[in-house]
Amino acid sequence: MISSVWIFPSLPGFGPFGEHAVNASWIAVQELEKLGLRDDVDLHVYEVPVEYQTVQRLIPALWKKHSPQLVVHVGVSGMATTVTLEKCGHNVGYKGLDNCRFCPGSQCCVEGGPECIDSIIDMDTVCRRVSALGLDVTVTISKDAGRYLCDFTYYTSLYQSRGRSAFVHVPPLGKPYTAEQLGRALQAIIEEMLDVLEHSEDKINCQHEH
Repeated sequence: MISSVWIFPSLPGFGPFGEHAVNASWIAVQELEKLGLRDDVDLHVYEVPVEYQTVQRLIPALWKKHSPQLVVHVGVSGMATTVTLEKCGHNVGYKGLDNCRFCPGSQCCVEGGPECIDSIIDMDTVCRRVSALGLDVTVTISKDAGRYLCDFTYYTSLYQSRGRSAFVHVPPLGKPYTAEQLGRALQAIIEEMLDVLEHSEDKINCQHEH
């Protein structure tokens, strides 16, 4: 079976931590494209603007059109010093203006939606496995993607996919990792995510058969 993985790096712009002159998430994803994933995986990359209304329109449309096995969002965090796996997305608390100087009047992603949605991927397992590979990159876990466009995008995708999404925060380039290090880390993380996801689905299918 061919797995379809879509990677959504956020475009650069003004975030809660100021403007990033170089968008580490986009650079890291470009490195990932060079490295590729395993042979049975189709990898697609799509840039997502830092705009609430675009996210609300674009993410559901892409899920509906392509129905990928997994979508991985990648964003840069000025506060991060590790590669961070986000466990969940949050629905409310969005007060920061986007690149269009817009903020949702409701300050939420989906009116009436659950307060928090967890990814169905076991991020603790992914983190443990990637850390055991001996890469020169530290991988950690977070339960708070920041209540800005990263969190907003993640929740929107989790809501649309019923949890079949992931979000990875990377630090700015050189603080401390190179583009090559971030690309290798993303490659390892996504391949482990796919393995965890496929094994969990096999377990569910086995339970349904009995």
